[in-house]
Amino acid sequence: MFKKILIANRGEIACRVIKSARKMGIATVAVHSEADADAVHVEMADEAVAIGPAPANQSYLVADKIIEACKQTGAEAVHPGYGFLSENASFCERLEKEGITFIGPKPKAIQAMGDKITSKKLAAEAGVSTVPGFMGLIDDADHAVKIAAEIGFPVMIKASAGGGGKGMRIAWNEAEAREGFERSKSEAASSFGDDRIFIEKFVEEPRHIEIQVLADAHGNCIYLGERECSIQRRNQKVVEEAPSPFLDEETRKAMGEQAVALAKAVDYQSAGTVEFIVDRNRNFYFLEMNTRLQVEHPVTELVTGVDLVEQMIKVAAGQKLELAQNDVKLNGWAIESRIYAEDPVRNFLPSIGRLTRYRPPEEGSEGDIVIRNDTGVAEGSEISMFYDPMIAKLCSWAPDRLTAIDAMSEALDRFVIDGIEHNIPFLAALMRHERWREGRLTTGFIAEEYPDGFSIPAPDGEQAQVLAAVALAMELLRRDRLDRLPGRLRPHSGDYRREWVVKLDEDYLPVTITDGMISVPTELDLEVAGRKFTVTSNWRPGDAVWIGKLNGREVAVQLRPVLNGHALSWQGIRAEARVFTPRTAELDRLMPVKQAPDTSKMLLCPMPGLVVTINVAEEQEVKAGETLAIVEAMKMENVLRAERDCKVTKINAKPGDSLAVDAVIMEFE
Repeated sequence: MFKKILIANRGEIACRVIKSARKMGIATVAVHSEADADAVHVEMADEAVAIGPAPANQSYLVADKIIEACKQTGAEAVHPGYGFLSENASFCERLEKEGITFIGPKPKAIQAMGDKITSKKLAAEAGVSTVPGFMGLIDDADHAVKIAAEIGFPVMIKASAGGGGKGMRIAWNEAEAREGFERSKSEAASSFGDDRIFIEKFVEEPRHIEIQVLADAHGNCIYLGERECSIQRRNQKVVEEAPSPFLDEETRKAMGEQAVALAKAVDYQSAGTVEFIVDRNRNFYFLEMNTRLQVEHPVTELVTGVDLVEQMIKVAAGQKLELAQNDVKLNGWAIESRIYAEDPVRNFLPSIGRLTRYRPPEEGSEGDIVIRNDTGVAEGSEISMFYDPMIAKLCSWAPDRLTAIDAMSEALDRFVIDGIEHNIPFLAALMRHERWREGRLTTGFIAEEYPDGFSIPAPDGEQAQVLAAVALAMELLRRDRLDRLPGRLRPHSGDYRREWVVKLDEDYLPVTITDGMISVPTELDLEVAGRKFTVTSNWRPGDAVWIGKLNGREVAVQLRPVLNGHALSWQGIRAEARVFTPRTAELDRLMPVKQAPDTSKMLLCPMPGLVVTINVAEEQEVKAGETLAIVEAMKMENVLRAERDCKVTKINAKPGDSLAVDAVIMEFE
C-alpha cells in the first residue's frame, strides 16, 4: 500500500480523498493555487505545495507542476478527484513514465471513453444500447445544421471532450443548431482545450440514470447499483439519489451488465460510471462513461456501504476487489443536494464572495436517519470566480425514499450560509414539490416546473401561521432579554401583553398569547389568526436557526436580521416578519411603500463575470431576442438578449472587462 499520495484537486473532493487516505493510514499532499492558499483542503492535508496563480490553466491543469510536487514530496501516487486532470490520458501516461501511480484507470481506457465519439463506437461493439446520432466530427455551423436536420430535431450538440454541462446545447430548430454549435465549440475550447463537436438525437421525456462500476487489474468487475440524476439545469446535475425510483430489478440488472461489459471491453481498472438516458418505457441508451470518481458518489456509498475512494486506492495499489457481484446489496435510500453558489431567482446565475456565515447541519446518524455533508469550505472561505461554484454536497439516508426526502428537507432548513447567494431556497422548495416526491422525473423537470424561472414563494395559510408563531416567540424573548440587561432604567414588570400583530411581508396576522412563560426554554400557547399552537423551543437570541416544536411538530426556521424584524426562511419559503402592538400595526398600514428604481432601459450584468463579446454598437436598432452581449462566469458562457425592440444609446463595457453583478453594460431608449 502507498505511504503517501498527492491529491491533484481542490475543494470538497480533495477533502473527501484526504478523509479516506487518513482512515487507511496514508499521508496526503495537497496542491493549491494562490487563490486557495488558505483553503480547507490545504489545512487538512499533511503537506501542501503551491503550484501557481489562480486560473486553473496556470495551476491545477499544469501537469508539470503536479509531477514536480510529487517529486518534491515523495508522493508515490496521485488521486485526481474529478474535473481538472482526472480524465486526461496524457497526464496519466506522464505519471507512469515518472514511476508515479495514477489512482484511476489506465490511459487506454481514459482515451477510449474520454472521447464521446470513440466511446459510442466501442459501446456499440460491446453490445451496449446507443442513441441514434452522427458519430463523426462536425466541420462548421452549416454542417451542424445539415446533420441535425438529417437526425431530426430536437438534437443534442455536445463537445467530444465535454463534461459538467459545458460545451452542451439542445437545438429545436436550425437557428438554435447554428448558434448552439458556435457556443458549444467556444465553451469546449476554453474549458477543455478541445473544440471537437458531435450531434445526437435528443431523447424526449428522458431520465438520466447512471451505473457505478468498480473493476480491478485482475479481471474482476462489478456494478454497485444506479443513481438517478434527472434533476438538472443547463445539463448540470443538481439533485441525485440512489437507487432510482423508476427502475425495476430487471432493468437495473440489464443496465448493470451492459455497464460491466463496456468496462471490460476497455480493460477498465478503478471506479467509473456508465451514464444512460432512459425513456418513459425503460428503454435505455448509452450516453458516456466517466473514467473517474463522480461528484455524486456519496449516495452510492450510503446505500451500499462501500467506500469508493478507498476501493480506488486499493485497486491502484494492485489489490483484488474485496466484493463479488452477489455481495452488493442496496440498502435504504440516499439523496444528495448540491449546494451551489448561485442565485436561483436570477436563473441560477453564479455568485461569488466570502462566506460570512457557514453553519452546516450536524452530521451523523440519529435513529434511522443519516446526514452527511461533503464540503471544502469553512466560515470565512471565499467563493472564487475561477472555479466551480459548488460549496457542499449535503446527503441524507433513510430506510425509504420519502423519509430520506423529509430528512433532507429538515437538514436544508438548518444549513445556514451568508455572504453570497446560494440555491438552498430552491432545493428546500424542491423537497416539498409533489412531482419530485412522487418520483415523476425527467431531465426537463426544472424547465417544465419552473418555466418562468424560480421565485421564492411567500408563505400562505398554515405556513404563514407557523412563521407568525415563531416570530412572536422570538420577539418576546428578545424583548425580555433587553429588559433584563444591566443598566436599563426601568425593567419590565407585571403581566405581559397578550394581544399582538405579526406582519409577514404585507400581511398582518393577529396573535393572542393564551398561556405560557417568556423564558428559555420557551413554552407558549398561542392563537394565530384563529389557529391554536403550542410552541416549545430552546432558542436564544443570537442563534442563527430557531429550532423548536409547534403542536409537537419539529420546525427549523432560519432567521436573518432586517430593520425592526427578521427575514425568516423555512421549507423554501421566505418572509420578513415584524412584531407590532395592535395600535402600532394600525399606524404601520398607513406607511408609504418605497418603489424600486426603473431599470427597464438598461442591460444589467446578471452575475459577476468577464465580458466575452459586445454584439451591438451605439445607436444600433435591435430586435427582441437579438444577442446583445456574452458574459463568461465559472467557465460558462451566458448569452444576454434584448427583451424588446429598442435602440442602443450607450455602451459602458468592452470585451475583457470584469463586471460586478448589476453593473450597467448598456443603455437603451
